[in-house]
Amino acid sequence: MLADHTTVVVSGTKLADEIGISRSAVWRSVEHLRELGVAIAGHPRTGYQLREVPDLLLAEFLDPALRGTIFRGKVRHYFRAGSTNVLAMQAGAAGESEGTVFVAEEQTAGRGRGGHSWESAKSAGIYCSALLRPQLSPADALPLSLAAGMATAAAVASATGLQPDLRWPNDLLLGGRKFCGILTEMNAEATRVRYAVVGIGINVNQERFGGELAAIATSIRQESGRAWSRLELCGALLKSLDREYRALLENGPQDVIARFEQRSSYAKGKRVRVEEGSGFEGVTDGLDPRGFLRVQTADGPRIVLSGGVREI
Repeated sequence: MLADHTTVVVSGTKLADEIGISRSAVWRSVEHLRELGVAIAGHPRTGYQLREVPDLLLAEFLDPALRGTIFRGKVRHYFRAGSTNVLAMQAGAAGESEGTVFVAEEQTAGRGRGGHSWESAKSAGIYCSALLRPQLSPADALPLSLAAGMATAAAVASATGLQPDLRWPNDLLLGGRKFCGILTEMNAEATRVRYAVVGIGINVNQERFGGELAAIATSIRQESGRAWSRLELCGALLKSLDREYRALLENGPQDVIARFEQRSSYAKGKRVRVEEGSGFEGVTDGLDPRGFLRVQTADGPRIVLSGGVREI
């Protein structure tokens, strides 16, 4: 309601009547929003007004950009959540429909691949997970993750003009440092996927990273020198993800694998170290028919199934 009346002060009485709650409940809600970082001026006697339209990923703000996609009308927004992937997996098990998206301003237990955590600063990045029910076999789960990476890269390029690189299987880089990670999880039978969750974490407006992240992580703001609308970028991301998901279902995994191989500088001719087992080094040699990374080593060709890859 405050966003719909950004130019005027809205009385506590009007808010209470419109929402159907008491004025004291309005006051408590306003105080809670302030704690969560929303800039609201005023007090119960004079009324309330947004100091600025917040860059929040609210369903009401996102929905107009999602016309024609499977995500229209299915955005679930949280100011604070443990993990959007966990919420989406739970919803999948409960029978929630395809296209439901869980978006959080802040994650307290964000997760990455391999059990790593994902730093999720409040209202600085995009932390979202999409519930999908693809007619695919479990063997095609990797192309789904590759498609999500390409969708994210295309969205960032269209919204900011920056050109991210793709590092197999699910990292996006700017200036050689990681600003986005993708975690794909699924529930499947032997021959079909019951549901899959694609979780995407993007560092958008973070100004700095501490500790060991300082050398390996970056944000769109750090690389461009300016802040960006997370709302605009999230809308572009979901539209792009819808396009890539439809292309995967219509054209099959091989189309995704071929396009990822062309789009990623890491897919061919890159000298890398692979953190799989005891680790090994070699030169990347494209993707195999399933989407796994081939690496030529001193001892012959090897296939990377799940290990982390970094340039050396």
